[in-house]
Amino acid sequence: MHRPAAAVLLVLMAALDIAAQTPHRARELGVPFDGNPGPLNAITDVAGVTVGHTTLISGDGKLQQGAGPIRTGVTALSPRGVNPAPVMAGYYSQNGNGEMTGIAWVEESGFAAGPLMITNTHSVGLVRDSVIKWQVNEAEKAHRPMEPWSLPIVAETWDGFLNDINGFHVKEQHVFDALNNAKSGAVAEGSVGGGTGMVCYGFKGGIGTSSRKLAESAGGYTVGVLVQCNCGRRPQLLIAGVPVGKEIPRQVPYASNFSPSGTELGSIIILVATDAPLLPHQLKRLARRATMGLARTGSISGNGSGDLFLAFSTANETAASLGGDKVKNAKVLANEAMDPLFEATVEATEESIVNAMVASDTMTGIDGRTVIGLPRDELVKVLAKYNRLAR
Repeated sequence: MHRPAAAVLLVLMAALDIAAQTPHRARELGVPFDGNPGPLNAITDVAGVTVGHTTLISGDGKLQQGAGPIRTGVTALSPRGVNPAPVMAGYYSQNGNGEMTGIAWVEESGFAAGPLMITNTHSVGLVRDSVIKWQVNEAEKAHRPMEPWSLPIVAETWDGFLNDINGFHVKEQHVFDALNNAKSGAVAEGSVGGGTGMVCYGFKGGIGTSSRKLAESAGGYTVGVLVQCNCGRRPQLLIAGVPVGKEIPRQVPYASNFSPSGTELGSIIILVATDAPLLPHQLKRLARRATMGLARTGSISGNGSGDLFLAFSTANETAASLGGDKVKNAKVLANEAMDPLFEATVEATEESIVNAMVASDTMTGIDGRTVIGLPRDELVKVLAKYNRLAR
């Protein structure tokens, strides 16, 4: 039985309401992490960054392609909020079995223009085209000329274990909603937006975020990370160095009814934001460090995993401005001063992944397939067993 559109909205509103009432983050459970987070412990601690989600949850029972069940969505991140000025950016692919559109020009120019979007694998094209239409609409509303061309950045991970992925349920209006609802402040985590139907280390995955505030002696900069995690196998999972996956081996979804060989089928998208004045090649260095945060959680970036990372800086706002002087000025942090940023990226990436799992509750999708949420009480017990529970 499949719910009508009105029911989809009711389910979504109920899910958001429950999430607002019962926030779950890893630090609240006593998971010990290194480093000092910003006030929100989110990517929005980097001034100007906004995040919005559209979450689609509807239907249950047997898969009926085109009708559901639906467990998907789209997430929008705007590096400068409503300000369309490009940001310097750097890209890194740890394993390329995935997609992030618009990257050829980022690699060539060193800049990323427009919002950064994350969705499911088969909705990338629709989201990309919808972003262009949204940009045209926004230019018209602001009475400013639209750029002559646009190459939106849209990344994906695969939600076909729980979602009717070939039903193409993400529509243009859903993209518009995520973009228009993007805001600063606390970021919804877990089974929201593009992360709605994702699985991470055999537990329910999704969207997670974290941040680090550097000491004034290191520049006082902020680093924020947002992930859409859909990667890893249960035995690999480490949290705070503890083999949590091996300690909680039950109800692994892929092992029993989807991938008997145990082959990894997931991916992870990692977005790194900072207000430190970095050039594109330095941001690529920062993006590479996300791999080390990912490795702290146990991932080996398997053959079937698309592990794609993008780092950007909100500094140097006028460096990509059109017109005016042909020579643009930009501040640059010295390479030898980057170590604290590297450390912050590793720490915030690790915590973002764990936050995504801690925030996600058990979900049942197509054909009754169920992925359990990371049992929070059991996680606490396992950490205590290894004497790793924060005091």
